[in-house]
Amino acid sequence: MLLDINDIQKILPHRYPFLLIDGIEEMERWKRIVGIKNVTMNESYFQGHFPGKPVMPGVLIIESMAQTGGLLLLREVPDRENKILYFVAIDDARFRRPVIPGDQLRLEMHVIAWRGGFCKLEGRATVNGELAAEATLMCKMIDREEEQPDAAATAEKAQ
Repeated sequence: MLLDINDIQKILPHRYPFLLIDGIEEMERWKRIVGIKNVTMNESYFQGHFPGKPVMPGVLIIESMAQTGGLLLLREVPDRENKILYFVAIDDARFRRPVIPGDQLRLEMHVIAWRGGFCKLEGRATVNGELAAEATLMCKMIDREEEQPDAAATAEKAQ
């Protein structure tokens, strides 16, 4: 393992139960990264998704991909403790096979573009070499202290 869970927690702000990567196997600065997510029956979402037929929710597979890509990006930011990445778009998401307890997700992310705080990544999640999910993710890096929009005001403007 290139980075273990302790190294990952020094870079990503996510924590249990929402830290969805366990290790990093490969990394090329500014280009690509390969992360690992060990899927276990202990995951809380398996209690309800689905009783008697546990399947990892697709949105959490996408989140695992995003965290893997985010780690690659944040690793290059000198003041990363003052930054956070937000999703701005998810395109072309496809789910090819269920991910179940006992599977090990291999999360491969490639940087397509990174300009002005915006980043676009392509990703694939595989289990034993078999494609489980793929998507193009876009995110924006902001300062943690940047004022967040008032949810009520945003909802009012939308109406």
